Amino acid sequence: MRANLESLPSGGPASEQEDWGHVQTGLIRYLRARAVRADVAEDIAQETLIRLISVSRKQAIASVFALGFRIADNLLVDLYRAERRLTDAPGDDMRSEAPSLDRVLDSRRAYAVFQQCLDRMPPLRREVIVRRRMRQESCRAIGEALSLSIKAVEKHITRGLLDLRRAMEKAGIEPAGWDE
Repeated sequence: MRANLESLPSGGPASEQEDWGHVQTGLIRYLRARAVRADVAEDIAQETLIRLISVSRKQAIASVFALGFRIADNLLVDLYRAERRLTDAPGDDMRSEAPSLDRVLDSRRAYAVFQQCLDRMPPLRREVIVRRRMRQESCRAIGEALSLSIKAVEKHITRGLLDLRRAMEKAGIEPAGWDE
């Protein structure tokens, strides 16, 4: 939409001398040459004219076209930035490596079930499970520390893991990775 240039109030010396219609046509051509859509080019040209007229009332402009092209470029950059903010998928920049709230709550629940199951185990079985699964000690090292045979350590591990599996299944929690 072309600005109604006749209705613009004249004021300073530049506004009387400039042919604003000619400037607006030049701005639209400049913007269209930069692959700007026609409607956007007209809007930016109109906004540029308003700013040029405002500046011309306060001070003399050496080159109306040079200033107009600069203003139009800045308005175009502002428009592209605003459109990019609107079209970017929300949250793309705000993704977190932290687990989701659901996963945190599920993990806390699994931990509580795990801890209750450990507390109910006989002390020797609990000690073997903790040493093997938590501290990553070998069966041989556990056997030597607790004066047990390797077979006895393996049986405690097997029974302890079965207890943990049953407790997790009873609570509705998938005990993934417990058998490894």
